[in-house]
Amino acid sequence: MAALAKAVQISKSVNNVTKLLTNLSLTPNVKSILSPIRKQWIPNSQYALIHTTLKQNDLMEFFDDKDNWGKSTVKVGRSWRKDELRLKSNEDLHKLWFVLLKEYNMLLTMEQAYKEKFEYFPNPERIDKILNSMSNLESVVRERNQAYYKLETGTTGERPAQLSYNALGLRYFYRMSQYSVPKYMNTRWHKRYMFGYGGFAVQKFLRLYREKLYNIKRRQRNRESNRVGVLMRMFPNLDIEAAKEQYPGADIEKLMKTRKVDGHFQRE
Repeated sequence: MAALAKAVQISKSVNNVTKLLTNLSLTPNVKSILSPIRKQWIPNSQYALIHTTLKQNDLMEFFDDKDNWGKSTVKVGRSWRKDELRLKSNEDLHKLWFVLLKEYNMLLTMEQAYKEKFEYFPNPERIDKILNSMSNLESVVRERNQAYYKLETGTTGERPAQLSYNALGLRYFYRMSQYSVPKYMNTRWHKRYMFGYGGFAVQKFLRLYREKLYNIKRRQRNRESNRVGVLMRMFPNLDIEAAKEQYPGADIEKLMKTRKVDGHFQRE
């Protein structure tokens, strides 16, 4: 009896679904249109519009134009400047970001393809120009966000941060976050972020680390001084201002008082 009752219930539900489909198909108020996707007639209230582009893009979008294949140089322009990006609207910046991202993916694909063929990738500076443009675009968007939040709330709206010390005594940029647990109760946070250092081992590490950084700077300064000395020996009419700009670590005034710059000529 239970099986019979269950079968009768299933047959009733099937009949209800059949009647519903019949009523939908025979309703005179429902307009039927031709679907652009499946090329069949379906009721207007039974589907959602699908937005698709008319252009059918294939995998060749990840590669450069075929006219540039095999060329040693490709004519390209410069990167976008901040002054130019500030004149554009938010919608244009949004579109330009995806254009730059697509170009960046294409250049990375072409660079890998040239590496696999052991050939020279033409104009590799194009990748640097794309990254520079994307960095400038992010800076402009951040400027607009800061201006908006300062106007509305009086703050920049960015995530607060501060310079802190880790367990080894090295400074780093710590970005603050919101936690559901209060600071004095969050033992996990205190274990992870130790804002303080001490002990003999840490002090010894900091002393050796600072000594290493000083030696790196000293070697760089000596290399620049020796380079300027060689140039002044070879070229008596060397532009001192240009040398200072190119080699800022070299003490040219002190160098001119030594015999390193003396050549087979008499300096005025």
